[in-house]
Amino acid sequence: MGILYFVSTPIGNLEDITLRALRTLREVDIIAAEDTRVTRALLSHYDIHTKLISHHNANEKLMVEKMLEILANQDVAVVSDAGTPLINDPGFPLLNAALEAGYTVVPIPGASSPITALSVSGLPVDEFTYLGYLPHKQGERLTYLKQKSEMTSTLLLFSTPHRLLDDLDAMLTVWGNRRIAVCREMTKKFEEILRTDLQGALDHFHTNPPLGEFVLVVHGTEISTRWDQNTVESTIAQGIKEGTKSSDLASEIAQKSGWSKKEIYRLIESRKTRKQNESG
Repeated sequence: MGILYFVSTPIGNLEDITLRALRTLREVDIIAAEDTRVTRALLSHYDIHTKLISHHNANEKLMVEKMLEILANQDVAVVSDAGTPLINDPGFPLLNAALEAGYTVVPIPGASSPITALSVSGLPVDEFTYLGYLPHKQGERLTYLKQKSEMTSTLLLFSTPHRLLDDLDAMLTVWGNRRIAVCREMTKKFEEILRTDLQGALDHFHTNPPLGEFVLVVHGTEISTRWDQNTVESTIAQGIKEGTKSSDLASEIAQKSGWSKKEIYRLIESRKTRKQNESG
C-alpha cells in the first residue's frame, strides 16, 4: 500500500524548498501537480525526473478514483503551483478519500505565502485568521466582510491585480481605516511590502497600478475603539464650526475613529446639505 505525501514547494524563490521535500519528490513513484508545466520547471531545476500527472481544480473529483488505484501500489506526492497544498489549492477531495480508504497521509512542510506575509507584516501574530480570496461579486463581498467585521484576530487574505482595488475599497467601506500590510510578489525579484492603512493602500495602488500576486494582512477590529455615530457626528459638527476643510476633517476623524474616510465625508456632506436646506 502506497503513501500519499502533500509536499510544500517554493512560493517564488526556487531555493525555498526543504531537503526532505526534494528527497520525497525524487523517491515517490508519481507526482500529482496542479500545473505540470510549473512543477516541471521546479523538477528540472533540481534534476528530478519523477513521472508527473495532472491534478487540478477542474479534474480533481474525476481523478480521486484513479489516484486511489495508483496508491494501492505506489507512493504519490501532491504539489500545488506554489506553497503548501490545499491552501486555496486542489487536494481536499483526495485527502478525504485517502484517509477514508485507510492510506497513510504525510505532510512535508515548507513555504506558505500567508504565513510568510504575516511574519513580516508588523501586525499581531499571536492570533490570526485565514480568509482566502474575497467573493467576486460586490454584494457578496460586502456581506462577507460584514460577517467578519467583529473579528479581533489579524486577518490574512489573497488578492489579484484586477481585484485588489475593489477588495481594498470594500474593506475600507465595511471595516473602516484599519492598518494593513500589502505583500506583493513574496520571495520574488520584485517583492514589495507596503505597511500602511487601508486608505493609504487604496491611494497608493490608484497611483501605482497593481501587478503580481498579493497577500493582504489586515489588523483585526479593536474592541470598543470604533466610535459610535453620535461621537462621530458631534466631532464633525465641531470641525465644521472651526472651519476645517471637509477633506481634512474626514481624514483627521478617520485616523482616530475606526470609520473610513469615505463614510465620514458622506456624513459631512449630508450635514452641510441639511444646514443649507434649513437656512434656505
